[in-house]
Amino acid sequence: MSKDLMEIIAYSDNEYSGSGTSSCTVQINPASYSHEHRTSYNNTVSQGAPGATLKFKGISPEKISFDIYFDATGAVSTASILDSQVAVDDQIQTFKDVCFTYNGDIHEPNYLIVSWGTLVFKCKLTSLNISYTLFQSDGTPLRAKLSVSFEEAIDADLIAKDAGNLSPDLTHLVEVKDGDTLPLICYRMYGDTSYYMEVAKYNNLLNFRDIPPGTKIYLPPIK
Repeated sequence: MSKDLMEIIAYSDNEYSGSGTSSCTVQINPASYSHEHRTSYNNTVSQGAPGATLKFKGISPEKISFDIYFDATGAVSTASILDSQVAVDDQIQTFKDVCFTYNGDIHEPNYLIVSWGTLVFKCKLTSLNISYTLFQSDGTPLRAKLSVSFEEAIDADLIAKDAGNLSPDLTHLVEVKDGDTLPLICYRMYGDTSYYMEVAKYNNLLNFRDIPPGTKIYLPPIK
């Protein structure tokens, strides 16, 4: 397949190891794509103050979105597996099998890498909207536009590494080590063991007294 065409590669976990479990190469590269970066802040307004104070809350996952076209008229010459001689519905199903369909082995849709030129984006598909634009006389679709959005989905250890500091004003992701208890973890982060009930609730931990080593838990900002 042509290395000039956008390729979407499926993986079974967010470590993205190996060559992937399946892939899909588009017929026609997008004419453009948007890449969203967003930072979240809490607005704090003191009584009588003339304006609001912005307090950093966190950096949201990045997002990309674009349109791609599937064509079954035979007019498109392509090296993609989405061959223009194949019915549009079959092409769409191939795309969905890679990007959208529930994977029973991991109990969720696949993790993905969208690769095109300098863009290498580790993500999951979050939105898929299909518009059919050309038909045979019997109503069989000959062309479709897929408007797709993907959201960044990276390894939990990388998130924790990117956080880079132990500020209790930020959300942190930690991995439970052998011998750790939730009160001990809270003491390390907050300097106070009393937050363990709030952290357990935040992570939906049913048995916070016995957390297996390797479990990833989020420590929210203290109020």
